[in-house]
Amino acid sequence: MSHPELTSMQRVLTTLGYEEPDRVPWFLFVTMHGAKELGLSIEDYFKNGKNVAEGQIRMQQKYEHDCYYNIFYLAAEMESIGGSVIYRDDGPPNAGRPMINDLSDIEALTFPDPSESENLSEVLEATRIMKEEAGDSIPIIGVVLSPFSSPIIQMGLDAYINLIENNRKAFDLLMSKNEAFCAAWANAQLNAGATAIGYFDPFSSNTMIPPDLYRETGLKVAKRTIANINGPTATHFASGRCEPIIDDIASTGTALIGVTTHEDMSKLKKICNKRMSVLGNLNGIEMRHWTPEQAEENVKLAIASAAKGGGFILSDNHGEIPWQVSEDVLLSISKAVKKWGRYPLEWIDNE
Repeated sequence: MSHPELTSMQRVLTTLGYEEPDRVPWFLFVTMHGAKELGLSIEDYFKNGKNVAEGQIRMQQKYEHDCYYNIFYLAAEMESIGGSVIYRDDGPPNAGRPMINDLSDIEALTFPDPSESENLSEVLEATRIMKEEAGDSIPIIGVVLSPFSSPIIQMGLDAYINLIENNRKAFDLLMSKNEAFCAAWANAQLNAGATAIGYFDPFSSNTMIPPDLYRETGLKVAKRTIANINGPTATHFASGRCEPIIDDIASTGTALIGVTTHEDMSKLKKICNKRMSVLGNLNGIEMRHWTPEQAEENVKLAIASAAKGGGFILSDNHGEIPWQVSEDVLLSISKAVKKWGRYPLEWIDNE
């Protein structure tokens, strides 16, 4: 029996309740494609929250996915404390040189009120416009870079690893400052209309550090920070592996995990065991070269692996669709979700 048509919000809430909605919800994490739609350069696009809001609205209308995505670029957080940003014509803006060069820089580090920061206030403006457009029908996904992962761009990876290994007092000070800002930034987005917060934490993944070190450091940071975010969170490892720490991630109170293409999504969903839903895991890098037929096949495989019984949202595996992914591929994904994602998924049992 087919289900009645739901709004995106109803569809997402149903699957997060581990029930099957009308079809598999899917999140298209396009950050830059709105610039193409509006005929702007990436740099000009991100200068104004109205641009990003319009881009997100147009993308959702074109591809009929189930969310708006308010992120401009993760380096915006460092930009808010005086860091530089490097723009390019065909990819996301990246952070410039690290700002923390010695211990005195950690002691002097201060963060702004997000609502009073010139660049972060544009993100909040975009969020408010999306909320006015969506009402309660489409989820708006806000984003923060976790306090544990932020130092990679604040001070560089080598220096950060050295700090963790050799100066836990300074590490703890840096975490306390980053944690306070992260919660404030997340709550400012929620107050502006975001439905949930994507807690991006690639450094905590098993791809980056061993599980024992994560439990000693990043896990504690996540527990403290997520407890101070006044809304639901989704923890995303930006293509990093997470299977050995699933139980630990669940203990943070997060509702959803972003899953890499390098792990078995079906297995991860079973390990989550209704403690967290699964988000994933189309390969965004390979997506640049997909044919429409390959797009359909990959959507079908992802749905077959994790969509039964709810608790699953289809997306890419990294949290950002590359600039080089074509409109034809994205339309093919949208079409495939409608074709193969309609519950009940009887075709899975028949194959």
